[in-house]
Amino acid sequence: MRIEIHPEHPEPRKIARAVDALRRGGCIAYPTDTVYGLGCAMSDKRAVDNLYAMKRMPRDHALALVVPDLSGISQFAVVEDFHYRFVKRLVPGPYVFILAATREVPKILMMKRKSVGIRVPAHAVPLALAQALGEPILSTTASHPAEGAEAIQDPDVIDARFPALEMVLDAGFGALHPSTVLDLTDKEPSLVRAGAGMELIEKLYGIRAPIMDDDA
Repeated sequence: MRIEIHPEHPEPRKIARAVDALRRGGCIAYPTDTVYGLGCAMSDKRAVDNLYAMKRMPRDHALALVVPDLSGISQFAVVEDFHYRFVKRLVPGPYVFILAATREVPKILMMKRKSVGIRVPAHAVPLALAQALGEPILSTTASHPAEGAEAIQDPDVIDARFPALEMVLDAGFGALHPSTVLDLTDKEPSLVRAGAGMELIEKLYGIRAPIMDDDA
């Protein structure tokens, strides 16, 4: 089911429908400030299993938690003072922060990991979803396993490629570049994946994306 939603002022009744789908164990697609995401309620084991199966991902493949604000980050990740100063300047925004996980993160998501990826997108739809749901959305990029890692921009195509989705929230075409992933498990942040928002990272902290060879 594809539902058009306003990207800046999402209609409360549409958010409520999507949250109801999540609470019933469904997986949905939704826009972010970067690419479209596929997500489910973090605490629903059946939904988590379905999300991994949908993307044909191994269970040791870490996914991100989408939370509505800084307090959500501190609830599910250990945020030291130096982490807080770093993160505060970048949220909301197109960044995933890898931090030590708190006990609030379900064991089904931890496996052998003691860390968690967490994100506060600069987009009204996922923020409204996470706020109304009352728990993080477990999120992965809306890319089809048969077509490589490139994100699908068109919500109609997402709807067609993933028939098991309960709902697709359509806010127009998504962006080309995924989020930037930063590892903050040490005192010095390190770049895991360069994506959207790298200009600000370079300006504030001097962290640069690796230069690729022309024939790479």
